[in-house]
Amino acid sequence: MLDLVRGETERIDSRFLEPACGSGNFLMHVLRRKLAAVELKYGQSGFEKRHYALLGVMCIYGIELLPDNIAECRANLLSIFAEYLGLDEVDDLYRAASFVLSLNLVHGDALTMKACDGPPITFAEWGYLGKGKFQRRDFRFDVLTGSSAFSAEDSLFAHLGKHEIFKPIQAWPPMSVGELAGLSMQEVA
Repeated sequence: MLDLVRGETERIDSRFLEPACGSGNFLMHVLRRKLAAVELKYGQSGFEKRHYALLGVMCIYGIELLPDNIAECRANLLSIFAEYLGLDEVDDLYRAASFVLSLNLVHGDALTMKACDGPPITFAEWGYLGKGKFQRRDFRFDVLTGSSAFSAEDSLFAHLGKHEIFKPIQAWPPMSVGELAGLSMQEVA
């Protein structure tokens, strides 16, 4: 299946969403392809390799109804990431990736578009600004998926541009790996 969208799987910043991700069997292959692209483009630079590998993780999303499956999915992806970079659990990059996966892999129901604890599912859109800084903007899943109805030619809202539909519910200041790792520690506390 991934070979059908090979160009996208070879782009580090290409986003993938698996609405019933289970333990991550499909997303693990996506991440491996992203990390292969990182190795090809940035393998010679440790700094860039580490940051673009994190960006690859940041561009993978999943929703899963069963709590044990979503926990296993997060663990599987984190394990692949850590093995690729030779990280252990105390490394800031490991903790930053763990935090990202806790946001990007949601325990919820893709059909109702709600998290298991009740609120609408939100996803963080991540971007790499360079020099070790990442940008986060949060969007509601139901708004993102509903926007396709707005673009229909006969729709009352067809005149709206994407800039009016895709407004984040929250934008965060640029963050470093260390700051993301610190957020991971706050969740544990």
